[in-house]
Amino acid sequence: MLAGVAVYVAIDVLLAFLRPGYSLIYNAESDYGRGPWYWVMDLNFLLRCALSLAIAAALSRALGPDGRARGGVALVVTWAISSGLLAFFADDPEGTPQHGSGVVHLVLAFIAFTAIAIGAIWISASLMSDPAWRPFAPLLLTISVAGAVAYLLLGAVLKHHHAPGGLFERIFLGLELLWIVVAAIAIAIAVARRNPMRE
Repeated sequence: MLAGVAVYVAIDVLLAFLRPGYSLIYNAESDYGRGPWYWVMDLNFLLRCALSLAIAAALSRALGPDGRARGGVALVVTWAISSGLLAFFADDPEGTPQHGSGVVHLVLAFIAFTAIAIGAIWISASLMSDPAWRPFAPLLLTISVAGAVAYLLLGAVLKHHHAPGGLFERIFLGLELLWIVVAAIAIAIAVARRNPMRE
């Protein structure tokens, strides 16, 4: 999972160098899915799907029968599947005509972003009362709330032409990926405590 996040970020950095004509401030990450090197962005969408399904499975096992967070885990799965489907529907960069594929891409992105913004807060808030998650739950909640703020700012700027939507999208994605990393570390530590190595 942690390796998956690291590779995802590395691919995003690589795409910034491969497509220097795109602005990190104004262009959406999905714009890399059009033109040269489109397949690299498609691989990243599929990678985001895989690592998100992995954290959803890990959370499901770690939380067990606790029903409070189950809805949040389902939203993480929704984010994962929608992210993967983005690879099959290229977006339409700002200022270009809208095509069927671009419209589907926007709908899938909206579903994915909304699902993880809500799901991360849902799971984090449900863990606040769990003693086993006490060292990590406040941090997870803080990151998830910050992610939701970035999501709302992204929605606000999308209404304006040539707004810094790419910047807010990258902040949002970065925060949600950070949330996944912290959750993965918390789960790994919890498992290690339950199953200490024997001499």
